[in-house]
Amino acid sequence: MSETSTQTRSETMRRFLPASPLPTKLGIRLDALEPERAELSMPFDPENVTLADVVHGGAIAALIDTAGMAVTWSDDAVPESLEGSTISMSVEYVAAARGQDLRAVATTIRRTRALVFSEVAVTEPDGRLVARGSVIQNVGPATRAGG
Repeated sequence: MSETSTQTRSETMRRFLPASPLPTKLGIRLDALEPERAELSMPFDPENVTLADVVHGGAIAALIDTAGMAVTWSDDAVPESLEGSTISMSVEYVAAARGQDLRAVATTIRRTRALVFSEVAVTEPDGRLVARGSVIQNVGPATRAGG
């Protein structure tokens, strides 16, 4: 896709995420978006379990990937195109996520002209860490809003 936009990356993300098919299917919501930080949540759904009430690792990985994408598009730059993709992602499962909603907080570690490096922590409502991830996104060049 090589479309251009006059919207900032953060405005684009706020419109894109609620319409994206996989995050919508998983119930992933964008709860907060500010420069270099994104908070997302994913409700517990018995359809997304491995066994009993243990949330499937693939659903958690999708939450991490989506959070990494959201923080990549959290700045106020106007993208030259709407292109972007995950080029690398690692996930560490720290504890089983059992029968509860999950929260992901993504922060930018480094932003270059074409790449964004982020870290994501996934917790249960009480703050217990269940997974963490590292995401590298390829994102096209941009200009600062208003200039």
